[in-house]
Amino acid sequence: MGKLTVLALRAVLALLLAGSVFVQAVMVPLLASDLEGLRPEYAYVRTPLLVIIFLGVVTGQVIVVCVWRLVTMVRRGTVFSHGAFRYVHIVMGAMVAAALLVFGLAVLLAPGEAVAPGIVLLVCGASVAVLGVALIVLVLRMLLAQAVARDVEATRMRAELEGVI
Repeated sequence: MGKLTVLALRAVLALLLAGSVFVQAVMVPLLASDLEGLRPEYAYVRTPLLVIIFLGVVTGQVIVVCVWRLVTMVRRGTVFSHGAFRYVHIVMGAMVAAALLVFGLAVLLAPGEAVAPGIVLLVCGASVAVLGVALIVLVLRMLLAQAVARDVEATRMRAELEGVI
């Protein structure tokens, strides 16, 4: 990966992280104050909705930090090591947590007349899509495992060849 690519990716990741902190620090409190005006029959939605949004942003932050660490490992040439699996596992866990949060949002919005049933179905579809991204990361993890195994085998073969020479 070239220096310009790493720099561009890090700039995007830094912007995402800064934006997510802004959402947590400014937008969630503003949303909380806006939700104080809910009709009494929908007041039960306020706190769970804010918690889901806050935790959803946290899952995004975790993913951004792990991708930053993986990019650092790529730049150093150490991504094909067992240390990379820790970050990939955390990304998969965060994606599954995000899918559960989105599904929780659908469950929260389902009862009553606050949201149309079609919207709830769309939110459920978004939950499945997020879970699909977690499965894609799982496939990429399997590819990483194969690459690490081949790298270990190549290192062993080089050592044997040097011993023969």
